[in-house]
Amino acid sequence: MSALALPNRRVEDWKYTDLRNAVDAEAVEAAGTATWSVSLSGAVEQNVLPEIMPYGRHGEMGSVAASHAASGLFLRVGKGEQGTAHLSLSQDGHGRVLIIVEDGAALILRETAAPDGFVNVAFDVVLGNGAHLEHVRQTERNEAVRVRDYSLRLAQSATYRAHFADFGAKLSRTELHIALEGEGAQAHLSGVSVLGEAGHADVTTRITHAVGNTQSTQLFKIIAGGKSRGVYQGKISVAEGANGSDSRQTAKGLLLGERAEIDLKPELEILADDVKCAHGAAVGDLDPESLFYLRSRGVAEAEARALLMRAFLEDAVAEVADETIRAEVWSRVEAALAELSE
Repeated sequence: MSALALPNRRVEDWKYTDLRNAVDAEAVEAAGTATWSVSLSGAVEQNVLPEIMPYGRHGEMGSVAASHAASGLFLRVGKGEQGTAHLSLSQDGHGRVLIIVEDGAALILRETAAPDGFVNVAFDVVLGNGAHLEHVRQTERNEAVRVRDYSLRLAQSATYRAHFADFGAKLSRTELHIALEGEGAQAHLSGVSVLGEAGHADVTTRITHAVGNTQSTQLFKIIAGGKSRGVYQGKISVAEGANGSDSRQTAKGLLLGERAEIDLKPELEILADDVKCAHGAAVGDLDPESLFYLRSRGVAEAEARALLMRAFLEDAVAEVADETIRAEVWSRVEAALAELSE
């Protein structure tokens, strides 16, 4: 049997994230099935994965996870119900997760923890008419090789809001494939990556406006020091006839050293006429004038740098709607910034 062909820098979508160089194909083939510690409240049901899964678009490793995972999670929120779910990954390996939020229902989903080994999880998410999903994922800095591939399908007037806080790994890849399939559907993505040493974090998004009068926004901020590497790739596709689509994507990076690297690659593919679409990307250093101003007011250099970096990330973290969760994200961000400012 031939060895599994892992994505590498020769594959355009993986140009900045060479999985083949980070983990052996044999180790990927031999990896077990991921497990979670699950905490639920409200009307969230946990069930056995159905034999026939609603399966959306996935990337290469999402397909590998789907074929290799022996079991997985199935969470469901019934029509008009509400609930919360906290998923804490307790064992590495391949995994599958199915989440269905039915018409008019709402779910707050949190993901935390990441083992130090190889993790490859495929998520399939289906949002019914008027459904709402608030999703926050926070991963700690470690030496893991972790890939998460999310496929989301949004029906009429459904809303998906997600924030991804990543502090690096040997290799970290977050891939999202989002289909806005019903009029009024919205997807709002944000995230921060604070990277030091040789940390790596990649966010790759693919959003399809399949019908008109849909909206998507993206705001990602990356700070990279040491020998770290931060990546954002985002492609917006507006289908033929999807008039009234509104899409904005912004990615900005802050480089703190000559050996750090940030790669930003926004793309637009527009096949409709009456749309509003915009993208922007920029990479720079800390503003020397602002740093001088703070230093002249008696602020220590490390504190001044941390203040400027916090200000840089402010609008992205502010996208986390829940105040308690937002405070937890800020706590971890500030700890990472303090390490970079030393």
